[in-house]
Amino acid sequence: MERAFDGVAPRIAGEAFISEMAYAIGDVEVGSRSSIWPFVCLRGDGGAVTVGEETNVQEFTMLHGATLGDEVTVGHGAVVDYADIHDHTLVGMGSAVMGGATVESNCIVAANAVVRQGQRIPAGHMAYGVPAETRPLTDEQVAQIGETHRNYVELAAEYRGTPADAQTGADGRVD
Repeated sequence: MERAFDGVAPRIAGEAFISEMAYAIGDVEVGSRSSIWPFVCLRGDGGAVTVGEETNVQEFTMLHGATLGDEVTVGHGAVVDYADIHDHTLVGMGSAVMGGATVESNCIVAANAVVRQGQRIPAGHMAYGVPAETRPLTDEQVAQIGETHRNYVELAAEYRGTPADAQTGADGRVD
């Protein structure tokens, strides 16, 4: 569901996929080939929410006054509250990135990590633990970020090509 707030309506790129069970309110912008999955809340009611191109935000995530760059993956159940996530970054399931924090490019925020208010995660690092500590990523981990984001770009394209009201037959195929 998309809803205007204080005279500002969400702006969604034509090639983006937004689940009919997601909620976007107010000053929200979603870039081309990005995907917003079920039960995601994009709250642009107290600060802009910007989702870059080819970025995916997975189920049960909350973005409030947040900026996500291009080719970002935000895992299930994460919270990004008034923070900035730069390009080519993976934010793990159940993690929290708090107000004023910055996660630079080519980073991983590990599952269930808490990036503290105002903390900066340097490019090419992993943030892990509560509160988050950092260490450099391996080349293999940086490659994993790209693989994950590309999988979601492809999956979103499949969802865009399937009508929301399509019926599934007994054989599991869409009629």
